[in-house]
Amino acid sequence: MLALLFGLPVAQWPATAGLALVHPQTVFLALIVALILVFSDLLGKTGQATRLMDSLTGYLTRPRLRLVFFPVLIGLLPMPGGAVFSAPMLGSVSEKLDVPPTDRALLNYWFRHVWETWWPLYPGIILAASICNISIGRIALYGLPGMAVMLALGWFFMLRPAVLPLAETVLPVAVAADEGGVSTPAAHARNWREVLRLGLPLLVAIAGAVLMEVGIALWAPQVPFELGVTGALLAAIGVAMVQNPGSAPLAWQSLVRGHLWEMLGVVFAIFIFKDVLAAAGVVEEISRLAGGATALMVAAVLLPFLVGMVSGITLAYVGATFPLLTGVLAQTGMQEHQMAYVMLAIFSGFTGIMCTPLHICFVLTCRYFHVDIVPVWRRLVVPCLLLLGCGVGYFFLLS
Repeated sequence: MLALLFGLPVAQWPATAGLALVHPQTVFLALIVALILVFSDLLGKTGQATRLMDSLTGYLTRPRLRLVFFPVLIGLLPMPGGAVFSAPMLGSVSEKLDVPPTDRALLNYWFRHVWETWWPLYPGIILAASICNISIGRIALYGLPGMAVMLALGWFFMLRPAVLPLAETVLPVAVAADEGGVSTPAAHARNWREVLRLGLPLLVAIAGAVLMEVGIALWAPQVPFELGVTGALLAAIGVAMVQNPGSAPLAWQSLVRGHLWEMLGVVFAIFIFKDVLAAAGVVEEISRLAGGATALMVAAVLLPFLVGMVSGITLAYVGATFPLLTGVLAQTGMQEHQMAYVMLAIFSGFTGIMCTPLHICFVLTCRYFHVDIVPVWRRLVVPCLLLLGCGVGYFFLLS
């Protein structure tokens, strides 16, 4: 439909789709998603995810904290489709708390992205800083309030007791023994060594990806950052296999099962759509509207939101609209207000990404929990509108 409506010649359709499938970004993303699913399956089928969650229970005594801990933690890992990484962990916790599947999908999707407006290792933040000639540290500092907004909206609309009823009992922490020397039953001891041992594969994945991405950015900027994430995930899978002898057949079963290939089909379809978007000149057509007195608002609000919504990818709205924004700022002599407009564009584009059903994390999360996209999407509309409203308020505060 996109190709037809924007006049992309039919003869170009096969080539556009084919180039999208062999593009390095598509290949890396497909590989990363496949490795995530294999890794998640290993942790799940060997019981290590459950054991890790049980060992953390002594520290995460509040049910609501346990629900969002892993999505927030995995959010530190700058990889596309990362919500499918935290989904099995949240699923393990939520089963014990009897959380409905729709709420599981919503919590996993929303809290996975609370870092995205400022975490300096996200490629979108790095690209925005580069295009706008702003230091990454400065853009991260100004983007930090976005995380507070995301956490507040997530609590109010998805996690507070009136929205998600849970048993509010704070779990007891075990003691080694009572006065008579008898161990306390039905309690959860705090054993940091056990937590570290069971969480080692996860630590390897997160810390390895972060360190390798930093190393690539500093010493080999020509190397795709996804290579670091891929290497970290392979290392994490290796650690999980060593800790669970005889688990190699489980990894092979994960590779050949239909669920993995369905997920990869979603990845390929989204990237074909993105390339058709570019080949048909959709962004350029929209950008032509950016003229006159409303040029800055169009460049900072409308275009990032629309490109974020139709692509579902941070790099797409940053790469497609930030050059236009910086150009309009220069033409209008408004460079002294650059940071205010950059933050407005980040909030706008991020809102578009969060409220689109084309966001790959959203699609994969709903797929994983076997829920229909529509009811989950309906519950995202109001928080996303408020997120954009907070961005507009922040813009006026900065300017």
